[in-house]
Amino acid sequence: MNNSESYHYDVIITGGGLAGLALSIQLVKAGYAVALFEKETYPFHKVCGEYISLESWNFLEELGLPLSDWNLPVIRRLLLSSPNGTSIEHELPLGGFGISRYKIDAALAGIARASGVAFFESVRVTDIVHDRSLFRVTTAAGEFSSKIACGTFGKRSNLDIKWKRAFTRQRSTKLNNYIGVKYHVRANLPHDLIGLHCFTHGYCGISRIEDDRYCLCYMTTAENLRISGNSIQVMEKQILRKNPFLEEIFSSTVSLFDQPVTISQISFEKKTQVEDHLLFIGDAAGMVPPLSGNGMSMALHGSKIAAQCIDSFLKGQIARHEMEQDYIDQWNRQFGRRLWVGRRLQSWFGSASQTNLLLHSLQPFPRLVSFLIRQTHGQPF
Repeated sequence: MNNSESYHYDVIITGGGLAGLALSIQLVKAGYAVALFEKETYPFHKVCGEYISLESWNFLEELGLPLSDWNLPVIRRLLLSSPNGTSIEHELPLGGFGISRYKIDAALAGIARASGVAFFESVRVTDIVHDRSLFRVTTAAGEFSSKIACGTFGKRSNLDIKWKRAFTRQRSTKLNNYIGVKYHVRANLPHDLIGLHCFTHGYCGISRIEDDRYCLCYMTTAENLRISGNSIQVMEKQILRKNPFLEEIFSSTVSLFDQPVTISQISFEKKTQVEDHLLFIGDAAGMVPPLSGNGMSMALHGSKIAAQCIDSFLKGQIARHEMEQDYIDQWNRQFGRRLWVGRRLQSWFGSASQTNLLLHSLQPFPRLVSFLIRQTHGQPF
């Protein structure tokens, strides 16, 4: 933890993932006093597909990441399979690259510290309250205040529950009760290919990251885990490996983790981008279903939109309500359609029979596949 002499800041950011780190770097470079709170200690692993669209490459290098020096795998092709093994392979129009959250988050945290962000690791934020023109932020390290507060705490946090955000109060549906499981593995697979393999009520992605490792990450319903006796190993054997591609992958890869990284109660329901004057960014603002990918790019692009809106407010160019509405409008223009398409894909790839039929139907229409891929990718920003 970096103890700061001052407990008042221009901006306080809660959550040190991609959105929070990128936002903190942009704002401190613009001359603002910024504090960032992260409950974990870097470096650490997160459940994530660890594929970033190339739309984010230039932005990340501008933040200070030496991506060109890291010899990262560039991913140009997608292999999509259904539970019965029907498959489609297609070029990715823009493409992406692979990098672990363990590496990129820690590197961005180093840049943030070096740039002057007041950095509080292993410190949990327990409440944020807007009081007239300031935010009062309660943490395990004491009380803080700021002119602006941003929630970048990911898919679901203790604060979401405390504030009873709408998505946490939804009844269990196919969009709001998922679990995520991630491994790093050694594999003998093409370096430029991302595989996305469907199984009953779920899908598993695998692609190369740094150091000749592969990220294997899957999402499925909590119900699939329940009927497997709450055993990840049983679920993988009885449900995932019915897809012949996944049977081959699980049979031939070597896990580099003693235990997988997991997360539960994932929701893809709609979320708000602003509540009680607090700006939400990244997965806290809206989580894109993994079938449409690009959650990491959305978090990064969202941070750029938020930084520009916050800068205008702190310079006195716009009022708070104008800043908030501008952020909401820009966020929805950039990501609203992408999220809508993602939710439709999520519903189409539901049951095994439905997914088998859909992929079989798409095989003769490569232009339609290209169209669907383009709907889930943005442009360089």
